[in-house]
Amino acid sequence: MTTTFQQLGVPADLIQGIDALGIHTPTPVQEQAIPFLMTDGGDLIAQAQTGTGKTAAFGLPLLTKIDPTFKEIQGLIIAPTRELAQQIGKQLFRYTKFSTKIFVEVVAGGDKIDLQVKKLQRPTQIVIATPGRLMDLLKLKAIRLQSVRHLVLDEADEMLSMGFKSELEVIFQQTSARQSTWLFSATFQQRIKSLVEAHLSAKAHMLKIDKKHVVNQNIDHQFAICTREDKADFIHKYLKAQSDERGLIFCRTRAGAINLGQQLTERGLAVGVLQGDLSQKDRDKVMRAFKKERTQFLIATDVAARGIDVEGLSFVIQHQLPDAMQYYTHRSGRTARAGKRGVSITLIELKERRKITQLEKELGLNFTMVG
Repeated sequence: MTTTFQQLGVPADLIQGIDALGIHTPTPVQEQAIPFLMTDGGDLIAQAQTGTGKTAAFGLPLLTKIDPTFKEIQGLIIAPTRELAQQIGKQLFRYTKFSTKIFVEVVAGGDKIDLQVKKLQRPTQIVIATPGRLMDLLKLKAIRLQSVRHLVLDEADEMLSMGFKSELEVIFQQTSARQSTWLFSATFQQRIKSLVEAHLSAKAHMLKIDKKHVVNQNIDHQFAICTREDKADFIHKYLKAQSDERGLIFCRTRAGAINLGQQLTERGLAVGVLQGDLSQKDRDKVMRAFKKERTQFLIATDVAARGIDVEGLSFVIQHQLPDAMQYYTHRSGRTARAGKRGVSITLIELKERRKITQLEKELGLNFTMVG
């Protein structure tokens, strides 16, 4: 028996909004988080990956807790990257298409701060921020957080791995009047546990999506054995066979991403390259070309790809296995969004074969060999 959003307690106006986006059936994280956040709404710790539907899992309950007649910031969402912050802002705006107007503002680095200061002078009820830009606005006394009742930390492990621990400490201090903290993280390393112990209730509600749901079930996991020299040929051949399907190729290093981009461009393919050395302006340009489908494929490093969310990607290719296991789910989760199916192909050298078995065991996956 399929659960509905109505059964989870989501109000009719918000259901209308998500229906219009083609979201009809709750994902496991939504099924578990929404009823708790709607009714109790206390501290929550949820282990959930990219692509599991966590924006709606915290976004829908948060929208129900905002008083539209009170013009102060009542909800604060912290995300590790500008792209993720913008994506969350866009989703909340879409969810409320048929609801009483709730004013949402996204403040992130890379955008003009004076414009953000100006916008924050208007009534604002939910702010989505990156940690660095929030610190800048606090220093300028351009944002007031004393009315924040609900604090959401999305991809908390990413924020800590990016070095934002001290910024998060300041955010906890500045929102001391909050009623709840909702923390979402793909992994639970020691630094996350320390953060939880220091700032969340000892009675915080724990949610762990079981192994088989950690990775999206609509993804077909494949691997191919190639020598390092043959990987560009394999990728070129695969992309040529894609007709108008779009996808993302992950490289482990900036040099690897640039090099692959040059090889594929020389062979006549429309590819964009996203890597950490790009300025914000160039990064936006690459992303705009990909979103507007001027480029069919995007090559990215793990760091540069944080927060990327492009709808309708049919496949992900992993040029090499990622450095850490959790990145496999971050990478593969870019495809098969919103109930669609997708393919994740990992290219390995023969000596790495056992790592695929390790991934299968750790994440409860089944890989098929191709090529």
